[in-house]
Amino acid sequence: MRSTFTGSAGAYRFTLLAGAACLAMPGAALAQDGEPEVEAPESTNVIIVTASKREQTLQETPISVSVTSGEVLEQAQIRDVLDLQTVTPSLRVSQLQSASATTFIIRGFGNGDNNFGIEPSVGVFIDGVFRSRSAAALSDLNMVQRIEVLNGPQSTLFGKNASAGVISVVTKEPQYEFGGQVEASYGNYDAIVLRGEVTGPIAENVAFSLDGSYNRRDGYARIQNLNTDVSDRNRWSARGQLLIEPTPDFKIRAIADYAAIDETCCLVSTLVAGPTAPAIVAVGGALDTNFFSYNTFLSQEPRNTVDNYGGSIQADWNTGPLTFTSITAYRELKNFLDQDVDFTSADVVTETRDQEVKTFTQELRLTSDFDGPINFLLGGFYFDESIRQDSALTTGADARTFFALLGGSPTLFNGVEAGLGLPQGSIFSPGPLTAEQYSMDNTAWSVFGTVDFEPADGLVFTAGFNYTDDKKDFSLAQQSFDELSNTNLVDAFITGATLANPALPDVFTRAQFQALPTAVQQQLLAAATNPATNPLLGLTPFQFQPPFLTIPNSVEPGQTRDDKFTYLLRAAYQVSNEVNIYASYATGFKASSVNLSRDSRPAFGDFIPGPGRSAFAAPASPITNAGLNVANLTTGSRFAGPENAEVYELGMKAQWDGFGFNLAVFDQTIKGFQSFLFTGTGFQLNNAGQQSVRGFEVDATIRPSDSLVFTFAATHLDPNFDSFTASPVGNLTGFRPGGIPGWSIATSATHTLEIGSNKLVTRVDYAHESNVDINNGLPTFNGPVNARRDPRIFQRETNLVNASMIFQLENGLEIGAWARNLLNDEFIITVFDGVAQAGTVSGYPNQPRTYGGLVRFKF
Repeated sequence: MRSTFTGSAGAYRFTLLAGAACLAMPGAALAQDGEPEVEAPESTNVIIVTASKREQTLQETPISVSVTSGEVLEQAQIRDVLDLQTVTPSLRVSQLQSASATTFIIRGFGNGDNNFGIEPSVGVFIDGVFRSRSAAALSDLNMVQRIEVLNGPQSTLFGKNASAGVISVVTKEPQYEFGGQVEASYGNYDAIVLRGEVTGPIAENVAFSLDGSYNRRDGYARIQNLNTDVSDRNRWSARGQLLIEPTPDFKIRAIADYAAIDETCCLVSTLVAGPTAPAIVAVGGALDTNFFSYNTFLSQEPRNTVDNYGGSIQADWNTGPLTFTSITAYRELKNFLDQDVDFTSADVVTETRDQEVKTFTQELRLTSDFDGPINFLLGGFYFDESIRQDSALTTGADARTFFALLGGSPTLFNGVEAGLGLPQGSIFSPGPLTAEQYSMDNTAWSVFGTVDFEPADGLVFTAGFNYTDDKKDFSLAQQSFDELSNTNLVDAFITGATLANPALPDVFTRAQFQALPTAVQQQLLAAATNPATNPLLGLTPFQFQPPFLTIPNSVEPGQTRDDKFTYLLRAAYQVSNEVNIYASYATGFKASSVNLSRDSRPAFGDFIPGPGRSAFAAPASPITNAGLNVANLTTGSRFAGPENAEVYELGMKAQWDGFGFNLAVFDQTIKGFQSFLFTGTGFQLNNAGQQSVRGFEVDATIRPSDSLVFTFAATHLDPNFDSFTASPVGNLTGFRPGGIPGWSIATSATHTLEIGSNKLVTRVDYAHESNVDINNGLPTFNGPVNARRDPRIFQRETNLVNASMIFQLENGLEIGAWARNLLNDEFIITVFDGVAQAGTVSGYPNQPRTYGGLVRFKF
């Protein structure tokens, strides 16, 4: 099916559009699933997209979608999704703590990937298969046909959560004509990239393809004290495909792939050395506050390995008016990291994390291609995933002295241990600090579809729906080995006071304390919670990893159960042969996310902590009444409830000879946005009441001649926290969310110079993000917020210039040079509170200039 339009006007319009220049990015993109290409003059650039799960030209697709062709990926040397944002202004991608921790944000909405219990708001699909965690979507973009970025909720087209948008990667499928290509690139930092593919026939109705990539680069940063690199590249991937077409109407595409990463990642620099810095230096540590020196100090090399593999089988059966599609996939992801998390050369604390994700998905679709005014798409999606994680914190050899110096005395903990009756040397002793075991099983199914009604040529009304049922069962357990964190300082004071007073009974349990006369309880509690009378309270900041209440338990079942009906209403009209307009209203949904981390805490109500986290004085609550209370237990979140999105959108897509123009104006809201933010010693997961954004997206292509193409794309966003009362930095209601630039611009110029039968292709592109507050404040540095913006909030502005020049010979040989961040622009990606270092600010600097040369041969 090439067009949803019917009738003679629809056929004429499709012929016109098939010969039009694409409006998103220059470069030919073939139809998905290997169907015959649209016949068009060789000088034109046709883009066929499947954003609506039907093959249409980009102009016919009444969705705000940006398309990057495989040709542009080659010309701009875009090798992974991190670089994709330079040509797609509505998309922002950042890689932070590790090689597997990547955040995708569309129109200002997205979630971090530092917690595998949190589902992404931006869904990533590769060849129709949902990649549930961004660590499974990080492989180099090798042999890609096109990448479609769909803005706004897409629940009526994709079975799994996609409340903010979708990134859909379509790879090349096998061909019946033998061919392929090989490429070698060498750049600064000893960067070596090898890529290749081969495709061809096996039998009359069977074709194959094999492709692979190898990407290695020295780190662009240096761990000074260890004399080794950090932020390097070391990854490879391989993929094999079979295309089987036993009949003209039946096709099977089988894909198997494997990708591996083994990298030292990622550079963390210090922006502000807080009052804890002298203690770091005193124990032999160091830190570098020259943020863009690309030098750092760590107690060990950060190690991150990722193994990501799986396979899928897609079957398409075309009966003429109906096409049936089945996509069956199974994937496994293994992620391991071992890193210094205090980000100094002092040996204070390290973290290990060993994660495994197994995912099975099944999608079924039935698509019509009737001659009449009604066409439809009906689909079903099944998702079954299991997540397992073992993680741990380890206390380093310098931790005890470091924390003691922060307390004012190198021998601080000796006296504390004597006073509390703890073994000497037990507080912050080198060795295990915590150990955690997490698991989650997620099963979900959905039914989705759309119906198009065309009462007159050029006028199409669309209604779509999605019903999703999502179930998560999770368990979390922790062992806390630090003696101090296992001691409640209020209860310890009360116990000591009653032991010292022969007139009072010994108090060792909550029941004994509650049995005391009310007046006595009040007197003891007043003294125990007053720093003037209870000097132990000064030790509270050192209890940053208290014991953990295992879940499920008799109060908390360890389950989430969500279901939701979402829908789409849209009207599209062809004003003329050159102009299409549309208006739509859509809702979206993302199921609950689970806080699979050591920061998971019971919800307030299930548990009510006592003053100073006292178990003795804790009010009655289900957890306390069940006898489940553990030392220093407090409240927080086990999970965040669902996100519910809605968007109003008006759009226009226009194409004239040599000029194309697209515009989308939108008002988008997510209620219950799942916020996951770092607090200095942990992460907080909760729901923002409501976050909204208004804005517009525009892109244009100007082709003054066959040899010259200009593109311009811009996104303007005006976001707002309509309601967010419980953020880590206070009440943010009415504030502009940090990290969302008002303007994002991507523009390019591509010139093709013909030299006989050869070509010289030169491309320059520029990506800009306007100056923006990186966040809304840091809990221990400049939080909580108040009515006015804190001047110490850090800002970011980006101006990236990329360039390439490739000489293409008639015999298939290509020789070129490229540069990314050509002008060596420097900016802060993000910042966070120093771990267990109040007042210190750490952050991630952007990647410096990279450049190199390449040789490619196509055959």
